[in-house]
This record gives sequence, structure tokens and C-alpha cells, in this order.
Amino acid sequence: MKQKGIFIVMVAMMMITSCATQQQKAEREAEMQKAVTEAIASKKLHINIKSMNTLRYGVKTVAPDFFLELRGDTLQSYLPYMGQAHTAPMMSPSVGLNFEERVHNYLVSKLKVGRTQIELDVKTEEDSYHYFIDVYDSGDTYIYVKPLNRDPISFDGFVDASFRR
Repeated sequence: MKQKGIFIVMVAMMMITSCATQQQKAEREAEMQKAVTEAIASKKLHINIKSMNTLRYGVKTVAPDFFLELRGDTLQSYLPYMGQAHTAPMMSPSVGLNFEERVHNYLVSKLKVGRTQIELDVKTEEDSYHYFIDVYDSGDTYIYVKPLNRDPISFDGFVDASFRR
């Protein structure tokens, strides 16, 4: 009889803990969704990159210091690049997609529940780029970069919810 009582108390404690954990998870998801929505609306978005998906070399994990940052009408891109250049300027000063430039043709579309796509164009001295940035309510992101004179490349990352500049 005593063992049944202990067993019932243990099961009840596990159920309470499970409910609290599920509630905390739901609260974290709601906070992230709110942070993502606010970041897109204010055009203040910082995306940390986890991996790159190359056309010719497959998927590569990248160092944690690569990012893409949107601040109003400016895009700061610090992304690695592996691919073939179809035409490249002589003595190119940068390696990768490293620049800070003004954004052209900014468009935000809500594609389906939980997913927003940002399209934008950027022109540098080296090339012109069209970015497709899919941002999910969970904070996960998928970035597809289509350069004019290079192979396309994509990146997987996540929104830095603590970013506020």
C-alpha cells in the first residue's frame, strides 16, 4: 500500500514537471515569434549563420562568426563563399560575400503561416546580388543568394533575438 502511494506521488510529480516544461517551451516560442515579427517590421534583423549549401561543394558547417545583418536600408553581409565566378574583377579586394551596402527593391511577403520571405537587391563594386531570406517564426532562417556573376549559394541560420541596434 505504501509503495502504491509513493508511485502515485512520483507519477503526479512527473506530470506536473512535464506540464511546466511544456508551458515554458510554449512561452519561449511565443517570445521568439514576437521578436522575429518585430525584427522584420523594424528592419533590424541579425542572422547568425550555421551552415552553407554550395552548388559545387555540398553542405559545409561554418565558423560561428558569420552573419547577415539588416539595419533599415543597409545590409551588412559577412558570409563565406565557395563557388565559381563567371566573371570576376581583377584584384578583387574581398573574399566571400563581405560588404555593407544600401538595399534596393526591398519586399516582404508572408508566404504561409509561420514563414516570412524578404527579398532584396544589393549592388557592390564586384557584383549584384539578389537575396531571398526566409524567416520562420521559430527563428530559423534560410538565405538564398543569387549573384549576377557567380554561382548561387544558400545558408542556414537563426535570428539573434537579443539584437537591438
